[in-house]
Amino acid sequence: MNKVYPDAASALAGIVKDGQTIAVGGFGLCGIPEALILALRDSAVQNLTVISNNAGVDNFGLGQLLTTRQIKKMIASYVGENKEFERQYLSGELELEFTPQGTLAEKLRAGGAGIPAFFTKTGVGTLVAEGKEIREFDGAKYVMERSLVSDVSLVKAYKADRSGNLVYNKTARNFNPNAAMAGKITVVEVEHLVEVGEIDPDQVHTPGIFVHRIVVNPTPEKRIEQRTIRT
Repeated sequence: MNKVYPDAASALAGIVKDGQTIAVGGFGLCGIPEALILALRDSAVQNLTVISNNAGVDNFGLGQLLTTRQIKKMIASYVGENKEFERQYLSGELELEFTPQGTLAEKLRAGGAGIPAFFTKTGVGTLVAEGKEIREFDGAKYVMERSLVSDVSLVKAYKADRSGNLVYNKTARNFNPNAAMAGKITVVEVEHLVEVGEIDPDQVHTPGIFVHRIVVNPTPEKRIEQRTIRT
C-alpha cells in the first residue's frame, strides 16, 4: 500500500468533507502541519469542528480557516494569540468547547485507544464540569469526560518511513501522537521521508498502523509566535 502522496492537496483529496471533525496536531505554532492546513483551507470544506490545542495566530496555521469561516466549532484549551478567534467567539459566530490542556490530550489518547470515557478531577466545580456526570471515588469528586475521535487527523512529524512510522522533533511532538491515534484517517506532513528499515524501531514515536497518508514538506516556514530579541 502506497501511503506517500505528491502534495498536500492530493493527500486530502476524497477524504475531507463538509461537517467533519478534524484533529490537528501542534502547540501554538510549534509542530503544526502547515501545508496540510493550507490545503484544507483551499479545499473550501465548511462547517468543520476542529480539535486542537489552540487555533494558531491571525492568518497563519488554523487562523487561516477562521478567516475563511470554515470552522464552526473549536475544541481547544487555549484561545489567546488570535484576534479573529476572539472576535468570532465573543460575537457568537464560533462555538467553543473549552477543555483543560491535559484533559484534551487524554481525550484524544483515549479515543485512539478505544476508551469511550474517563474520570478526572480537573474541572470539578467549574464551568468545565457543567452538564457532565460527577462521580465520587475514595472521597473525591471526579468529572466524566468523553473521549475524542476525529474523522480526519492532520499531523506533523519530522521523519517518516514509507510505512508511516513517525519520529517527531523534540517539543514539536506535543499533541501530534495523540491526534494521530485518534483519527479514523490520519494524514501526516513530514520533512524527511526514508525507506522502511532506516528508522531504528526503538526511535519510532508513532507506529505506521495509525498513519494512512504521507506528504513531504521539506521546507516548512516554522513561524515563531512571538519573536523576542535583545536590543
